[in-house]
Amino acid sequence: MQSTTGPETEPAMEAPKHGLPVTIITGFLGSGKTTLLNHILSNQQGVKTAVLVNEFGEIGIDNELIVTSDDNMVELNNGCICCTINEDLVNAVYKVLERQEKLDYLVVETTGLADPLPVALTFLGTELRDMTRLDSIVTVVDAANYSLDLFNSEAAYSQIAYGDIIVLNKTDLVDNAELDLLEVKIRDIKEGARILRTVKSQVPLALVLSVGLFESDKYFQSEETPSSHDHAHHDHAHHDHAHNDEHDHAHHDHAHHDHSHHLENDGFTSLSFQSDQPFSLRKFQYFLDNQLPTNVFRAKGIMWFEESPKRHIFHLSGKRFSIDDDEWKGEPKNQLVMIGQGLDIEGLRSQIENCLCTPSPNRGRGFGGK
Repeated sequence: MQSTTGPETEPAMEAPKHGLPVTIITGFLGSGKTTLLNHILSNQQGVKTAVLVNEFGEIGIDNELIVTSDDNMVELNNGCICCTINEDLVNAVYKVLERQEKLDYLVVETTGLADPLPVALTFLGTELRDMTRLDSIVTVVDAANYSLDLFNSEAAYSQIAYGDIIVLNKTDLVDNAELDLLEVKIRDIKEGARILRTVKSQVPLALVLSVGLFESDKYFQSEETPSSHDHAHHDHAHHDHAHNDEHDHAHHDHAHHDHSHHLENDGFTSLSFQSDQPFSLRKFQYFLDNQLPTNVFRAKGIMWFEESPKRHIFHLSGKRFSIDDDEWKGEPKNQLVMIGQGLDIEGLRSQIENCLCTPSPNRGRGFGGK
């Protein structure tokens, strides 16, 4: 008997592989997601990648690399495109897909407090399913600050549970015995996890891009109904840690990057502060050394100190912080964001205001506590 499989059947069989491969990068606050994105953007070798992010400002894109730029998109001279999500993930993906040039990869960064499942369902359960192929979920874990008990976070748990690849980052700050123990803890949540140990998120791109680890066929079959969302939730995670209202969130609002659900569930609060007056370096150093609450997990900002003409980029993760020098591109000002659990917003704002050189009632404009 002759085989009925001929050339005319091959395109249909191969069609699912033709969609643009999508990698979702997730991970808790300060784990190194943006560093991984920078690594991806700066190490392209003949491939073109589009990156969807929440804020351009978090990604240090060298001005010399930028070819064109508008409000929501930056095009780089190595062929990469960077686009902001602006609350609507589906529209951002369409904006990238509508471009003329052929792209090789699409990378989506979630917020540090987000469960990656609704983002994954956006690619599996909307019209994007016909144009993209969810390739893998990459979870970045901070080896030096790892503690699910400390964060008490559904989101941190889900990020590992749904991760196809776990990038165990900042391994230079932890000894090997502790790293081995961390890997055991991670595998308790995600059996058989592929764990990559990294320093500064430096991982060979071939290990995280177009790896084909996400088995979307297990999620949606052609005869299945939308109830297969529930199947996706339980099958891929291999655990019974239920999110009672997660499915409704995924069905009705998965086109939006909305992490308020987990902000509320996990008790996280954030404080944003800005001022057109400089900080005193001595006062700010005293604040960091003696007053900073231990429940501030992540902070970042653009800092202006009276003692320096430079623009300073401030990052804090756990108990570690860095302040890097840069040049001002506009008028000097201070902008600072802090995220933690159960923060005393007003007390924290007052402490930050006291770091200004000559505090006055109108000098520090604090906002955004929630």
